[in-house]
Amino acid sequence: MARYRFHCTNGLECVFDARGAEIRAAGRLPLRARRVAVDVMRSLSDRTDWSEWRVSVHDLTGRRVLVQPFRQLVGDRPLAA
Repeated sequence: MARYRFHCTNGLECVFDARGAEIRAAGRLPLRARRVAVDVMRSLSDRTDWSEWRVSVHDLTGRRVLVQPFRQLVGDRPLAA
């Protein structure tokens, strides 16, 4: 198991993940990235354009291991309430 941080940005604004999350297998990183994207979209619900936002996943050494655009993670589906 390893700890990863899931930061979100559109290049101008950032939502930093200071705590991170323990992930058992690296193959589960995209699923966690999707959950993080949905949570950020809900918490900043006054935004309408998520096209430039992405989740940048880093290990504890700071090495980027995955980058996923929000649109790839959640598509055009509406968020559940």
